[in-house]
Amino acid sequence: MSNTLVLRLIEGMAGTIESHADQLTRLDQAIGDGDHGINMARGFKELAAQKAAIAALPLGEALKKAGMTLVMKVGGASGPLYGTLFIDMGKATPEAAPTLADLSVMLDAGIRGVKARGKAEVGMKTMLDVLCPVADTLRSLVDQNETDGLDERIIAAAGHALHRTTDMVAKRGRASFLGERSKGHLDPGACSSALLIGAVVGVLAPSSAR
Repeated sequence: MSNTLVLRLIEGMAGTIESHADQLTRLDQAIGDGDHGINMARGFKELAAQKAAIAALPLGEALKKAGMTLVMKVGGASGPLYGTLFIDMGKATPEAAPTLADLSVMLDAGIRGVKARGKAEVGMKTMLDVLCPVADTLRSLVDQNETDGLDERIIAAAGHALHRTTDMVAKRGRASFLGERSKGHLDPGACSSALLIGAVVGVLAPSSAR
């Protein structure tokens, strides 16, 4: 993966979070501390500020560096969780340019780290409720060697998974204190995950089509 592509990925993710920060904050105000958008915007702004240095690293090291930046700059639970996602993906990154199969393995590794760090599973109304269905979709497409329309199918999987969080009762994080009252709201962490997946797919789709 070229330095230019890593730069575009960082810019795409940072721009997406910045433009949706208010939305994420409103979602978090309904069931959390109300700071998810502010915290995510701060972390990804710092990531963008360091983009040249990060992009100069091998991909695995770049992911680890990005993860450590998020751990340090994103407040609340989101920093350690997103940081772990990036760091553990970096640990699973091959030395050669990753294939779609490699990307699937990397995402699975990151998700395992998030599950362990957050002591959470699918169905608890967290970012995992988007990340896991997306990982399942990617793995299935890779296993079946189906790459036509992969970008649209990944985006659709993320969107459908995000909206399913509306009917879930939160079992982790601040929202869990609300119990049944957490139903009827999108999970902010799941929303930021869906937004980031959309940003990444928007950058990678042209490359994966070749």
